[in-house]
Amino acid sequence: MAGSLIGSEIIKIGNEVTEMIRKGEDICNLTIGDFAPAIFPIPAGLEAGISAAYKAHQTNYPPANGVVELRQAVARFTEERLGLSYSPNDILVAGGSRPLIYATYLALLDPGDKVVFPVPSWNNNHYCHLSGAEAVMVETRAANNFMPTAAEVAPHLKGATLLALCSPLNPTGTVFSRQDLEQICDLVIAENQSRAPGEKPLYIMYDQIYWMLTFGETKHYDPVNLRPELRDYVVYIDGISKCFAATGVRVGYAFGPSGIIDKMKSILGHVGAWAPKAEQVATAAFLPQTAAVDDFLDDFKIKMQESLNALYNGLQNLKQAGYPVDAIVPMGAIYLTAQLSILGKTTPAGSVLATNKDITFYLLSEAKLALVPFGAFGTPDTSTWFRMSVGGASLQSIEAALPRLKSALDALK
Repeated sequence: MAGSLIGSEIIKIGNEVTEMIRKGEDICNLTIGDFAPAIFPIPAGLEAGISAAYKAHQTNYPPANGVVELRQAVARFTEERLGLSYSPNDILVAGGSRPLIYATYLALLDPGDKVVFPVPSWNNNHYCHLSGAEAVMVETRAANNFMPTAAEVAPHLKGATLLALCSPLNPTGTVFSRQDLEQICDLVIAENQSRAPGEKPLYIMYDQIYWMLTFGETKHYDPVNLRPELRDYVVYIDGISKCFAATGVRVGYAFGPSGIIDKMKSILGHVGAWAPKAEQVATAAFLPQTAAVDDFLDDFKIKMQESLNALYNGLQNLKQAGYPVDAIVPMGAIYLTAQLSILGKTTPAGSVLATNKDITFYLLSEAKLALVPFGAFGTPDTSTWFRMSVGGASLQSIEAALPRLKSALDALK
């Protein structure tokens, strides 16, 4: 398994960018789904709470499922803000959302079980490999903002064990419409009703780590609110990493059916994937501070949307000027979906851009603009769509990169 594990394409590109920056090059880095702390610091109250917790010597092992005060705070936060009522005992805390996603796979899947997920999507192919599951990738369309529809998913659910969904979606920054998610939920309900007694049911893993980062009139929807009868079949993935720009703080949480959460707890207890205790204590103290949370999110989302809009408007201006580019209106998360239809073009050095990787490295070299192709998220390497992540770049850096992009496009033949 380890010998055949494929490395992250995003990290490979990110490493190349890091090396160029180390050598003194001025790169607009739109690759990693992370935040530059100088641009997007974590909430002051959370930062103070972490320092206070360390000074109070909160440095020993936390409980395997998370400190009770945090699980209680998450339960209240989730009920007040999402209308989802779960017991603190049905909440599992870990060092970010990744261990929780992996634990969901290991708790639900036997080797050879089918996992259905849309592409582009983040890392499900790797979790299938790690767990020995069969990956069933459902290609989505730009016409539906790269969100899966019931019609696209339906042919693949028979015999599947897990449907992995994410909204707002990494890598696209787009979200489920109410109708699309309702129709998919109805498919899962019908599929489970059709299964024989004792047959393994079909579960949904719903990654909503970006749910607080939606823009304008965009609304976040989730399966259990739309279809309460799915409660026993949905595992939610959530946490503070994205909504509070706190990727390095490593506090994630999952919630769902008691029996599954208990199994996930047992798995992660052996791995030791808990979040640091001081960070848990600080998060437990910060989540109930409604005004502080809202103030932070209001400012954070304004700055995030300014960067996303700068990219979107810049690409639309190029499109109107006749350049082969496009973008989807940003709806949520920290990502813009951009299209660069320049496959087959020839660079000034005489190289033909045959794949999206070729486009990626051409723009990195000529425009000092670092993007991630959708090929890193399961789509073919001839896809002309890219993820632009704005958390690690200043608005000024983004604005300065757009003329360089125009020049790089002008240089192609």
